Amino acid sequence: MKAMRDFSIRTLFPLLVLLILHSLATLASSSGPGSSVGWKTLQGSPPLVIARGGFSGIFPDSSDEAGICFPELKLDNATDISLLYPESAKTYSVNGILTKGWFSFDFNLSELADVSLLQGVYSRTSSFDGNHFRLLTVEDVVKLVKPPSPGLWLNVQHDAVIKQQNLSTKRFLLSLSTKGVSISYISSPDVGFLSSIKSVFNPSKTRLVFRFLRENEIEPTTNQTYGSLLKNLKYIRTFAAGILVPKNYIWPIDQDLYLQSYTSIVSDAHKEGLQVFVSDLVNDVPFSYNFSYDPLAECLAFIDNGKFSVDGLLSDFPITPSAAINCYSGLDGNATKQAETLIISKYGASGDYPACTDLSYKQAISDGTDVVDCPVQMSKDGMPFCLSSIDLLESTTVAELKFANLATTIPEIKPGRGIYTFSLNWNDIKTLTPSILSPYSKYKLNRNPKLRNQGKLISLPDFLSLTKGHTPAILISVENAAYLAEKQGLSVINAVLDALQKADFDKPGNQKVMIQSTHSSVLKIIKEKSKYERLYKVDESIGNALDSAVEDIKAFADSVVIGKASIIPQTQSFLVNYTKTVAKLQSYNLSVYAETFSNEFVSQVWDYYSDASVEINSLAVGAKLNGIITDFPKTADRYRKNLCLKLGSKTPPYMRPVEPGRLLQQISNNAYFPPPAPPLPVLTNTNVIEPPLPPPAPGLRRAAAPAPTIA
Repeated sequence: MKAMRDFSIRTLFPLLVLLILHSLATLASSSGPGSSVGWKTLQGSPPLVIARGGFSGIFPDSSDEAGICFPELKLDNATDISLLYPESAKTYSVNGILTKGWFSFDFNLSELADVSLLQGVYSRTSSFDGNHFRLLTVEDVVKLVKPPSPGLWLNVQHDAVIKQQNLSTKRFLLSLSTKGVSISYISSPDVGFLSSIKSVFNPSKTRLVFRFLRENEIEPTTNQTYGSLLKNLKYIRTFAAGILVPKNYIWPIDQDLYLQSYTSIVSDAHKEGLQVFVSDLVNDVPFSYNFSYDPLAECLAFIDNGKFSVDGLLSDFPITPSAAINCYSGLDGNATKQAETLIISKYGASGDYPACTDLSYKQAISDGTDVVDCPVQMSKDGMPFCLSSIDLLESTTVAELKFANLATTIPEIKPGRGIYTFSLNWNDIKTLTPSILSPYSKYKLNRNPKLRNQGKLISLPDFLSLTKGHTPAILISVENAAYLAEKQGLSVINAVLDALQKADFDKPGNQKVMIQSTHSSVLKIIKEKSKYERLYKVDESIGNALDSAVEDIKAFADSVVIGKASIIPQTQSFLVNYTKTVAKLQSYNLSVYAETFSNEFVSQVWDYYSDASVEINSLAVGAKLNGIITDFPKTADRYRKNLCLKLGSKTPPYMRPVEPGRLLQQISNNAYFPPPAPPLPVLTNTNVIEPPLPPPAPGLRRAAAPAPTIA
C-alpha cells in the first residue's frame, strides 16, 4: 500500500465504497397509465423502482448513470484490483468470519483511480469489462442523477468493520448534507447503526430502512437472527421507517422452487407504519416455476395480487418493475387488447405443460391464444395425431418401454437415431407418457418439473373437438409429407383434410384454419383442395428475399413464418440491425409471423434485458410483425393488453422497442467487441420451388379416423 495518507481521503473514500447507492426512478408516477390502480402500499401511492447498482443486470455494477460506489465490502469480485495489486489482499473478521480479499479501506482514491469495474455475475456479458468504468464517489453519482429522479438510496453494510479502521460512516453521511446532497433513503442491516443516526436525519426528508438478511444470520447489535427480529416489527419501528426484505420473506418457495402461501409480513409491517421494500428481483436467475420464467409476472406478484402491495422493488433490471407498475398493473382476464398482434401457440402452452397434450392445449386456450397449433404426425396404422416431432424420443418416454428396440437412423428425416411415429400403431402411441420439452436444460433451466409427464397425447380429430368453438383459429403443421408418402405409404395431407372435413371445419363461418409447411409442394396441394389459409415456413435465417422468390411464395401461401434471426441478426447475443425481410414480405401483402418467443432469459439476446415482454414489444412493435409464435402464450397475451401500448409519443422509455445495435455500440474497447455477424443469405426461387409430392406407395392402407373422444 502506498504511503499517501491524506486524512480527508483516508476518511472519505473508504466509506464511499461501502455505500450501495440506488436511484429511485419515478418511472411509476401517479400520472402514468397505471395510476388508476388502487394501490395497497402504505401511503396508497405507486411503488418505487429502485435500481440496484444502476442497470447492473447488463453493465458492471456501479458503472452507469444510475451507478453506485460499490456493492460489497471487498473489491475483488467485480473489479480488476487483484491484477493491479496482487500482493495487497488482507484478512479481516467480518461478522465473526475471517475473510480474505482486497478491502476498500486498505486503499485511497489515488490508488483506486486505475481500478476498473467488471461484471461480477459471470453468467452475464463481460463485453463491457474493457470499457474501464471507474469507481464512483457519492458526489460523482449525485452529478449523474438528475431530475426527475427523486433522490438517492444509500445502503451501509458492516459498520462495525468500518469503525475498526477508525472511520465513521455517520460522520461521512452528515458531511454529505453540508454539501447539499439529498439522501432519500438510508438502509442498513445493523440495528445499532440505524439507531445511532436516527436523531440526526429529518424523517420527512431521509427515511431509515432496516435491511433484513437471511433469516438464520445474526444481527450484530441484538445478537438475534433476522428471522427473530421479523417477529418484533414494533421494535423495528422505533428506529426505522421501513424494512427491506428478500423476496422469499414475502413469497416463500419450497425445496422444489414452487411458491408457498404468501406471508403476512407486508400487512403486518403496514399496520406498524413501516414501508416494505422487496429485494432479490433478478431477471436472469431462476426463480419460482409458478412464474414460468417471466420476471414481470414475479414483479406483479408483489404489487398487484389483490391482497397487498410492497412499497418498492429493488431490481438489477429496473425496466421490468417499471413496466409492471405503470403498464401491467390492474389488468384482469377481461382487459381490452391494446394491440392486434396475433398470438400463435407453439405446441400449445408447451412452456408449462408437455407439448401437444390435452393439458397443454387447454392451457393455451385459457391463456388467450388466438391460434392453437397441432403439428400432425402419422402413426403406423395411419392415424393423424398432434406431436411436436416425428421422433417420439423427443417428447415422450418411449425409450423406457418395450419400443426401445425400434430405434433407427433415417438420414432423410434427421441425423442420429430415433423412434419414429410411423413405427407404432396409434393404440400404442396414445398410451405413451409425454415428457415436457426443456430446450434450455443445458443451462439447468427445466420447465415445470412437477407436471413434466402430465397430460395425454391426442389424435387430430380429438384436437379439433377440443378446440372447436374455443379459439378463433387453429394451425396445423404438415412436415415430412414426401417421405411418409414414398417410404411409408401414408398421405398426411389427405389425413388432415379428411379430419377437417369430418369435423365441419371446411364449412363457411366456422373457425379459421391455417395450414403450415416448410414445403411449397404441400401448400400447393392444400390450395388445390381447400380454401384454408396457408403459411409458408422459411426454415433458414434470411436477410432479404428476391422479388421473384416472394412472387413464387405469393402463388401458394397467404403468410410466411420466419425465425427471429431473419428480422434482427445478432453477434454473440447482441442485436446488429434490422434486415429487409419483413418489409419485403409485407410489401406483397403477405402476413409475417415470427418464432419462437420463449420466457427463459437464455433465449433472449442481451438487448432484451432478460425480459420476454421486452423482446415481444421490440419485435411486435419495432418490426411491425403480424403475429408471434410462442410456447408461453400467457406472457404474450398479457403483453398486448398492457396500458402503455397506445400512448403514442408519450410512450415511456421502458416500453419503447429496443434499437438494434445501440447496446453493441456501448462497447468501447475493440478487444471486447464481438466479430461482425456474417451476412444472411437472400431467399431465392430455388429455395422456394420444389418438385411435386410423390404419390403414396401402394400396399399400405390408412386406417379411418375414429370419432373424437374429447368433449
